[in-house]
Amino acid sequence: MNKLRAILTRILNILAGVSFLVMVTLTCWQVFTRYVLSNPSSWSEELVSYMFAWMSLLGASIVTSERGHMNIPLLVDHAGPGLQKLLHCLGEIIAFLFSLVILVFGGVQIAQLAMGQMTSSLGVPIGVFYVVLPLCGVLNMLFTLLNIAEILSKKEAA
Repeated sequence: MNKLRAILTRILNILAGVSFLVMVTLTCWQVFTRYVLSNPSSWSEELVSYMFAWMSLLGASIVTSERGHMNIPLLVDHAGPGLQKLLHCLGEIIAFLFSLVILVFGGVQIAQLAMGQMTSSLGVPIGVFYVVLPLCGVLNMLFTLLNIAEILSKKEAA
């Protein structure tokens, strides 16, 4: 399980890093075309905004993989080891349900709805850019299941 997590996290880190690199390159291109060529590039501005969304969602999946998502340690720290495990598992279950309902179900719905609409500058269906929602939702669900297995396999609370 740790090998699967390591492989997926590595892939996500590469994809998020490439997204960031593309964003920086396109932003430099925007500045160059606007101020040097006096002919602003509209397509690059649009692509940067979509790349930002992709990078953010990929980063959120990385955080889920590392169990770095939001929690309330004040409550958990004062509980006994058994209750700590239960609360950690409960947090993972909530993250799983959020990913299932909002990212996977909602993401599929919005991606399908947006496939008929084209981006203004790129001429690509907007739904293509929304595919990242269910993709990251499935990854988050997988990571939360791996997290639960890890929590339950430890003798001490995580």
